[in-house]
Amino acid sequence: MQPKQIIVVGGGAAGCMAAGTAAKNDAKVLLLERNDKLARKVLITGKGRCNVTNNLNEVGELIANVPGNGRFLYSAFTDFMPQDMRDFLEAHGVKTKVERGNRVFPESDRAMDVVDVLALYTEENGVERKTERVTKILTEDGKAVGVECESGKTYSADAVILTTGGKSYPRTGSTGDGYRMAEAVGHKIMPIRPSLSALKCREGFCTDCMGLSLRNVALRVRDTKKKKDIYKDFGEMLFTHFGVSGPMILSASAHLRDMAPERYKLFIDLKPALTEAQLDARILRDFKEESNKNIFNTLGLLLPKSIISPVLKLSGIQPNEKANQITKEERRRLLETVKSLPLTVLDFHHLDEAIVTAGGIKTSEVSPKTMESKLLKNLYFAGEVLDVDAYTGGFNLQIAFSTGHLAGASAAKALEEM
Repeated sequence: MQPKQIIVVGGGAAGCMAAGTAAKNDAKVLLLERNDKLARKVLITGKGRCNVTNNLNEVGELIANVPGNGRFLYSAFTDFMPQDMRDFLEAHGVKTKVERGNRVFPESDRAMDVVDVLALYTEENGVERKTERVTKILTEDGKAVGVECESGKTYSADAVILTTGGKSYPRTGSTGDGYRMAEAVGHKIMPIRPSLSALKCREGFCTDCMGLSLRNVALRVRDTKKKKDIYKDFGEMLFTHFGVSGPMILSASAHLRDMAPERYKLFIDLKPALTEAQLDARILRDFKEESNKNIFNTLGLLLPKSIISPVLKLSGIQPNEKANQITKEERRRLLETVKSLPLTVLDFHHLDEAIVTAGGIKTSEVSPKTMESKLLKNLYFAGEVLDVDAYTGGFNLQIAFSTGHLAGASAAKALEEM
């Protein structure tokens, strides 16, 4: 019997996993990717090291790290867990290691090694691949029956798996094509926005501090609308010409679910290892030892030079005041600023540079047990094109691998039963 044909649209992490898995389950698979190389976005993840997954291996723990429709992924995670991904890589010669926060990387620290495995997985299972940009899903009698491409070519299929990614980093091929195609066949697209994104801030001193990297600082995020703290973290951040970035900020951005100018405030503890009493004692000691110096120079013992002027201004202290002239009230304000440097969030930075796109195909219109559309038979989805997004730490790539694996296996099984 002639095997049924599955077309996978998009050759990223989810697409390669879906194509290889479907072919491994005896389907004939055609992978259509607009770029001449596969998984280009994977190459830039983890700063080129590829944070391939997270070492949490309880489904509930994984879901807890997916604020965007995490429960929808229960079956996908159960089908293909982080340990399965690590085993998959190691079976293909790529050993992995676990770092801080249970982040998993290839031992080589080379994202290309992961890309090579994904490409090999498609090749070893006989996936046919063509360089085409798909523009339309072809339908007939309530079923997906093929695709139409920008070149004018059409390809027939018994099932289509859409894995075109989101809309961030468009140079990798993620330009929102999947949203348009899904919407054209009746699917609702939830508003897209950046996630794991740098943040624009109101304070001008961010520009003055541009390039300053702070390590081992603490972050608190407050929702002024709900009047409560919504996130805390410890780690690294970076000042930019528009605001702030860095690992800690990217993680925080995933919690800003309904962005509005000045709704969210960031508070940076520049000295989290010291209690307020310890910090006060440290400042008093520095002031005593440098009593005849102006306070700007005295604080050089405590803080990076570029952050001193903003701290003094927020504390209401003139930078040329002598250390021995600082009043108790001024010292109290200084202490409060160092322990809680305020920043006002205006917006996410550009979507084009966000690590992940939040929003996408409405999950209630997709079967969580198979990744098949509830609106159009034989159409499946996987990866970032869906309205699912997670915190930083390898979770978003694991979503791509898990949904891709489930979509590929489900499509192959459904066609086998036809």
